[in-house]
Amino acid sequence: MRDTEIESVADLDAALADSRPLTGLRLQDLDLSGHEDELLARSDLDGLVVLGGRLSPELDTHLRTQGALVFPTDPAAPVNPYRATLYQPHELYAGLAESGYESTPDYLAYEWAKRAELRHDAFVTLLRAIHDDSVTDALRDVLGESPVVGVMGGHALMRDSEAYASAARLGQRIASAGLVVATGGGPGAMEAANLGALCPDDAAVSDALGRLAGIPSFLPSVDDWARVALEVYDDLVRIPLPDTAIRSIGIPTWFYGHEPPNVFGNGIAKYFSNAIREDGLLACSTAGLIVLTGAAGTVQEIFQAITPLYYAPEERTLPPLVLVGVDHWTRQVPVWDAIQALGRDRALGRAVHLVDTVDEAADLALT
Repeated sequence: MRDTEIESVADLDAALADSRPLTGLRLQDLDLSGHEDELLARSDLDGLVVLGGRLSPELDTHLRTQGALVFPTDPAAPVNPYRATLYQPHELYAGLAESGYESTPDYLAYEWAKRAELRHDAFVTLLRAIHDDSVTDALRDVLGESPVVGVMGGHALMRDSEAYASAARLGQRIASAGLVVATGGGPGAMEAANLGALCPDDAAVSDALGRLAGIPSFLPSVDDWARVALEVYDDLVRIPLPDTAIRSIGIPTWFYGHEPPNVFGNGIAKYFSNAIREDGLLACSTAGLIVLTGAAGTVQEIFQAITPLYYAPEERTLPPLVLVGVDHWTRQVPVWDAIQALGRDRALGRAVHLVDTVDEAADLALT
């Protein structure tokens, strides 16, 4: 079956060399200037879709005249709505060293989204929807069939805390076992798990924790918090690993604009829509979900994860859903009784677990 998504110049070359019409293809974020003469000579363009990219006014007119759909972008958009790849840390934090966090694409994207909501700008809303769909497509491409363990937890966890160190060691253990660690991509417990997943061994985890502890929180300023993290990230990705498999993914959202994304991912799937982001994180966690201590946002994620498990057929074997922190989930934020009640006489009941340590959680996820 012909692949309709053309996301690279090499794919475009192959499509142009093919004897079949270009009808129905989707050209995503491509520089068409080097192929302009070939495309101007084609008339088999009805239904061709051009998503962003770079093309001359002459080629734009020709494509539209021949029945193609050309989707423009917003020159004011600080991020590319038609991107075909996940974000990288230095991309989101570009300009941090020179002008501070408020000059970065990450911060400007949040401001752009807020302005669109205030103006009820339908065009920007459309571009954000296209952006999020493009990110989902890129996330699927990166993960493929890789087994993924989702790790959830609160954003307020301090880098110099033992709980943060435990979350980092959890991430390292899971990734070293050959699974991908996926988190909500924010600070705190999420950052710790992503960090650990990028570390090849315990020594690297300890070194990274020591370097990060001096800037324990993104409050009151993101600048130093992100700067030291990028330095640690750069050193970690230079360490040779036994394979080139992806180990760590962050899936944050601009909906929580006060929470900057952590940098410790092989890729960052950042969304404008929190609902799509939440669903995507849970959907990709095919090998299980580990929930560290958290508050309202984490509780929302727990019950969002439980819903499809609750309705799963009785005979189905479900991936584990492990809550870490007996006191936290039974006394401080007492959701465990509700989870047990929902799981009674269902496949869900066999899949949910409450443990006190990240080692116990890792044992369950790696069984």
